[in-house]
This record gives sequence, structure tokens and C-alpha cells, in this order.
Amino acid sequence: MAKKETATKMVTVEQIGSPIRRPAIQRATLVGLGLNKMHRVRTLEDTPSVRGMIRAVQHLVRVVEEK
Repeated sequence: MAKKETATKMVTVEQIGSPIRRPAIQRATLVGLGLNKMHRVRTLEDTPSVRGMIRAVQHLVRVVEEK
């Protein structure tokens, strides 16, 4: 019997702000999202924890698209 694949929602995030002169927790959040250099783009699974991380650094990132 074949497994049923569930389509997980994805969110694409781009870093648009520099972590220079920001609190260490914001820099660590960017690293946790896989964003540590300007204009880097990552596609992440859309979970409540990822959404919370995006909200914590919303002034440094831009949500490009949601699938």
C-alpha cells in the first residue's frame, strides 16, 4: 500500500536588513532561519515556530511567497 503524501505549506523568506547593531537574540533568530547575509533567500516549512521567528525579526526579513 502506498503512503499518502501530505502537501506541507512552505514559506519563502528573504533577508532585507542587516543584523549589525541589533540585539544578539535577533541575530541568532536570523541564523536559525538560515539567513545570515543580505538578500539571502530560504524556503522553510510553514509552522507556528517559523512564523514566530519571522515575526520576531519582521523588520529584517520579507516574506516573498507562501505556497
